[in-house]
Amino acid sequence: MIDFLWSLVSIGIFATIFLIGVYAIWKILKEKRLGFPAKDERTQKITGIAATYAFYIGLYFMAALLLTNILNIELLGVPLLDAGDALIALILVNSLTFLIVHWYFNRKGDI
Repeated sequence: MIDFLWSLVSIGIFATIFLIGVYAIWKILKEKRLGFPAKDERTQKITGIAATYAFYIGLYFMAALLLTNILNIELLGVPLLDAGDALIALILVNSLTFLIVHWYFNRKGDI
């Protein structure tokens, strides 16, 4: 049962990634046909600011995660997360932070 469930979840993840990729390519081609520039100064500045915010928040999250894991090992003798779960959490935090900050500054207008 678990193998069937895992294969179903894997297909769902692949379908989600595929649909997001198709949507992104469609949006890029649509904007290209309409004559919008791919990158201008404002877009590059927003991307740089969002990347900087995501980098620092990711560093702070990683430090907090490591500190929590170390304290959990020292006090309880059991690690809170294994390395794979910690990496997945870190990737999710970095990616979502970048997307949210990029979206916010893009909607905000003047920086």
